[in-house]
Amino acid sequence: QVQLVESGGGLVQPGGSLRLSCAASGFTFSSYAMSWYRQAPGKERESVALITSTGVSTNYADSVKGRFTISRDNAKNAVYLQMNSLKSEDTAVYYCKVWVAGRNYWGQGTQVTVSS
Repeated sequence: QVQLVESGGGLVQPGGSLRLSCAASGFTFSSYAMSWYRQAPGKERESVALITSTGVSTNYADSVKGRFTISRDNAKNAVYLQMNSLKSEDTAVYYCKVWVAGRNYWGQGTQVTVSS
């Protein structure tokens, strides 16, 4: 079955950096686009970044453009989110997501807290 496991979250000061990882299994990873989403307290889940199956193309939410970078390693079945110049408004639970066989699959999420 499809499984996604995020890691790498934590507490960081404003202006700091974090790198999130998502380990995938149960599907042919190299054939599917992967996404990162986030959900802040009291807010709806929102898309952060997407990367195509080959990694050639990426897309970002306007709020993170120039600060976040999505990447993938198809040999390791993993997708990453490098987050730089973090702001307090980036505080959220971050999820990776894949659309496989007509439905979305989500990981359990990893908490990112940006605070001094």
